[in-house]
Amino acid sequence: MMFRSLPLSGAFLIDPEKREDDRGFFSRIFCEQDFSSRGLETRWVQMNNSFNRAKATLRGLHFQRPPRAETKVVRCVKGAIWDVIVDLRKHSLTFSHWFGAELSEENRTMMYVPRGFAHGFISLTDCSEIIYLTSERYSPKHEGTLRWDDPLHGISWPLEPRVVSDKDKAAANLTASDAIAS
Repeated sequence: MMFRSLPLSGAFLIDPEKREDDRGFFSRIFCEQDFSSRGLETRWVQMNNSFNRAKATLRGLHFQRPPRAETKVVRCVKGAIWDVIVDLRKHSLTFSHWFGAELSEENRTMMYVPRGFAHGFISLTDCSEIIYLTSERYSPKHEGTLRWDDPLHGISWPLEPRVVSDKDKAAANLTASDAIAS
C-alpha cells in the first residue's frame, strides 16, 4: 500500500500496490503493520456499505462526537464518488479546512479519515457503491451533521447535488460547538 499524506494532518489517500500477472492482480487493502507504523487506527468494529442509485446523490457531511468519535477508511467498489473530509479538530491549524478526492472502482484509492473529521461524498456515476470501516459503532446520540454547502468551509463540489436526504438538507452550518477536542 502506498500512503499519500493530505494537507489535513493525519488524513491520507491510500493506493494499492498491485502485483499483476496474466490472471489479474493481487493487492492488500489493509495491513495492521503498515497502518500502525504510521500511528494510524488498526481496530475496526464496523464495516458499512452505501449504495447510491443516481448520479449527484450527496451524503454528508457526517461525524461522531466523543466519546464515539470515529476513524474511517472509505473505498468506492462500484462507479465513482467525490469524497470529502472537513477538519473539526478544535486545536488544529486546519480547523474548518476541507479536502476532496475522487474514489472509484478504477483507481481503487481509499480515504483514511481520522477522528475529528466530518465526512461526506457525492456520487459521480449512477449505481455507485462504497464500503467503509469504522473504529466505533454508530451512535445516533453522538452523531453530528454539517451543512454540505456551508460558506465557511466553501467546498467546491464537482456536481450540483440532486438527491439529498431530509436530514442532510436540515443540517446546520459549522459552529464553534462542532469543534472536537483532539
